[in-house]
Amino acid sequence: MKREEPFDYAAFEKEAMEKLKAGTPLTGAGGIFTPLIKRLIESSLEGELDAHLKESEEPNRRNGKLSKSLRTSIGPIEINTPRDRNSSFEPQLVKKRQRVLNEELDRKIISMYGLGLSYSDIRKHMHEMYGLDTSESTITAVTDRVVEDVKEWQRRPLEPVYPLVWMDAIHFKVKEENRIVTKAVYCVIGVNREGFKDILGMYLGQSEGASFWLEVLSDLKARGVNDILIASIDNLKGFAEATEASFPQTDVQLCVIHQVRNTMRFVPYKDSKAVMKDMKQIYKAPNREASRQALEDFCAKWESKYPYATRSWKTNWERLTNFYKYPPEIRKLIYTTNVIENFHGRLRKVTKTIRLFSSDMALMKLLYLVQKQFVADNWQKPMFAWRTIQSQLSIIFEERFTK
Repeated sequence: MKREEPFDYAAFEKEAMEKLKAGTPLTGAGGIFTPLIKRLIESSLEGELDAHLKESEEPNRRNGKLSKSLRTSIGPIEINTPRDRNSSFEPQLVKKRQRVLNEELDRKIISMYGLGLSYSDIRKHMHEMYGLDTSESTITAVTDRVVEDVKEWQRRPLEPVYPLVWMDAIHFKVKEENRIVTKAVYCVIGVNREGFKDILGMYLGQSEGASFWLEVLSDLKARGVNDILIASIDNLKGFAEATEASFPQTDVQLCVIHQVRNTMRFVPYKDSKAVMKDMKQIYKAPNREASRQALEDFCAKWESKYPYATRSWKTNWERLTNFYKYPPEIRKLIYTTNVIENFHGRLRKVTKTIRLFSSDMALMKLLYLVQKQFVADNWQKPMFAWRTIQSQLSIIFEERFTK
């Protein structure tokens, strides 16, 4: 059988330059690179068949070609796959029933989904870039491959000791039994003894409450966490007690920023600047004694006018000022939940165009992909100045840190 003529790369280069000047796209249907990739694939398959025929112990020969459409990362390509008389040839580059060159397209779909693109946006992108008409069911099937990864990630074992942990919740709207329900995603971030941050877990609940946080903490224990040295949490009622019930030795620090926000909810605009200035004296004081005096001054000035605001500060003051026990390097890490707020910022950025998730798993698939990329982008090195912090923690907590 007559073999094809060698591919004229010089002619291809000349034609490609002319098409490029004319505005022809590089990829997609009719793209400049399409004939080159087609030729490379077909040449590889021809080489595989040559090797197969040489190694065959039985009489065998070529038996024409079969045309099929192949999805590739640069768009759909019609290729001619060679066949043999005995049908014993099993190509490796493009297998007999294979319709996708590799998993590149699936990875692209999952990546786009992880960036928060809607199904319609993904379909549009796939058509524009690759000339493919992708159904919503196909996109769902591809992204559903993440489900097992989500479940495995949720069950993975954790380290026995985390020196620093931040906990807070973020809320999303999910469709449930033909109703729109606001659900809380409970997020836990921890730093291990080597200084690496990680998302320890994300848990979906009906609404934020101390009882569900107790379940979250119980799950952390079941996955191997024996001790948390310092936990920075928001000011949700009962949350600190739930943390201390699960990990009795943990030093709980309430988030100062949450306390400020809660206070300002009850202060009208006309007094907001003055109240804010006086509050800063409480948590910006150089030491705990000065903070106590600033609290007393704050209450003396504002208690008659805003009793709830001052009562909240007095009730929470012990846990709000735990950070004063520690050196400055540790203080600035624990007096707020900024670490977890930054992560929540990424979640909000990705999900801002999605007003409603179709199911709990649709939400968790996306959040899992976002956290995976967030960790890869931001947390591949120990925290800044960790050597100093590590030394301080080992002195303060002794065997609890080293065991």
